[in-house]
Amino acid sequence: MVPSKIMKNEPCPVARSVDIIGDRWSLLIVRDAFDGMSRFSDFQRSLGMARNILSDRLHKLVDAGILRTQAASDGSAYQEYVLTAKGECLFPLVVALRQWGEHYLFASGEPHSVLIDKRTRQAVPLMAPVAEDGTPLLPSATEVCKVQADE
Repeated sequence: MVPSKIMKNEPCPVARSVDIIGDRWSLLIVRDAFDGMSRFSDFQRSLGMARNILSDRLHKLVDAGILRTQAASDGSAYQEYVLTAKGECLFPLVVALRQWGEHYLFASGEPHSVLIDKRTRQAVPLMAPVAEDGTPLLPSATEVCKVQADE
């Protein structure tokens, strides 16, 4: 899937990305796919969304190359939706959103989920950009630079 006609000429990668995965449902579907869900009924049960909306979002994510369909792993007639390599590259984004939400959207002591490293059973360290030398990279130390199209 290419960006919509409105975004097709947009030079900002953030705007183009939001055009494809920026609606509420798409990111939640991707989150659930990272959690191991792959069937339409599982996504619907988890998200509680209308079938037609779920179908539309799944098709858009497949068209965008974020998910792909495959025959059900149990040999049934169902199909499964699994993350592609492109979709798996969204993991840092989902982790960063999760960590931001954990920090800012829950009251102290309020129950919530936390992403842990299966190997160590510890919370995943805070995602933060770092400079080439490993020091934390603050917004004030960055700038957007336009890249010229290849000729």
